[in-house]
Amino acid sequence: MRLVIARCSVDYVGRLKAHLPLATRLLLVKADGSVLVHSDGGSYKPLNWMSPPASLRVSTPDEVDVEVGVIEQWTVQSAKTDDRLIINIHEQIHDTSHELGQDPGLIKDGVEADLQRLLADQIELLGAGFSLIRREYFTAIGPVDILARDDKGATVAIELKRRGDIDGVEQLTRYLELLNRDPLLAPVRGIFAAQQIKPQARVLANDRGIDCVTLDYDAMRGVDDVESRLF
Repeated sequence: MRLVIARCSVDYVGRLKAHLPLATRLLLVKADGSVLVHSDGGSYKPLNWMSPPASLRVSTPDEVDVEVGVIEQWTVQSAKTDDRLIINIHEQIHDTSHELGQDPGLIKDGVEADLQRLLADQIELLGAGFSLIRREYFTAIGPVDILARDDKGATVAIELKRRGDIDGVEQLTRYLELLNRDPLLAPVRGIFAAQQIKPQARVLANDRGIDCVTLDYDAMRGVDDVESRLF
């Protein structure tokens, strides 16, 4: 992984257009080809990024850019689309590279891991006609718990929690923003699934067009006799 701290401006050019004016930022260049642009705020969410597969080309700026102080230009080109991330560097403050090695991945607690496995096996709980694409669908910002298709063939990203709160909805929102950049998957909608979902999280999810599903863990494991309940 390469870590660069630089004064830079950033432009995303493609199906979407976005501009970040000149400021000091952290640029992450990962071995998988992804490039992420971070500020000193906003928690772990990047300001902008390019997902893998992508290629990075470093070039000398033209005369017009040199006149405004650009010393180096990065062009991050998506391998799947015409989207590009153009980073104009005015000053490079820090530049280091580190070999991180193979990561074992996120190890969920027992209940969340069981929920993921059980829901993948019982994907029809989300609706008739649902089918599983895969568990732990990798993205540049982390794995989506479950990726599925609904009865109309549309892609659905599912985020699983024991207790669903606002942070979980924010996490799923970031995944959806990224997945919807992929023309092979888009349009992608989201489902936030948990044993318990806090009211604030449900309101936020509904506002963002994300469906909420409450899961009965015991019933999914087959240890709760639903038909024998009085209530």
